[in-house]
Amino acid sequence: MMPDTPCRFCSPQVDGLIVNELGSVIAIADKNPVTPGHVLILPRRHTPDYFSLNAEERRDADQLIRLLKARAQQADPVITGFNIGINCGASAGQTIFHAHIHLIPRRDGDVAHPRGGVRGVIPAKMSYRD
Repeated sequence: MMPDTPCRFCSPQVDGLIVNELGSVIAIADKNPVTPGHVLILPRRHTPDYFSLNAEERRDADQLIRLLKARAQQADPVITGFNIGINCGASAGQTIFHAHIHLIPRRDGDVAHPRGGVRGVIPAKMSYRD
């Protein structure tokens, strides 16, 4: 998305997608989920990335992430882990320049070799030795 393109997370249609909210942040289901239950936590205020969030937005996002984690595990006891991901900048893979945090539930066996987790953003660095 170009900086002058209307932000899809600022669109009034986003209000109909909210699955939870807390103070200055909302959560919506990811349009292209990595796993079932993948949600995005984003501030209501338009701001480009995690580093531009203010203290209240960071605090609210952290609390909402914890709440959503607990609810997801209560609803689906097969969830055994989570990835929390934030892309900041085009070179890091960010495509929507409105701050958002991915909360991705994980289940045993959902991939053959999960070791390395978020290191998989650079596939050659995913496997490593201690």
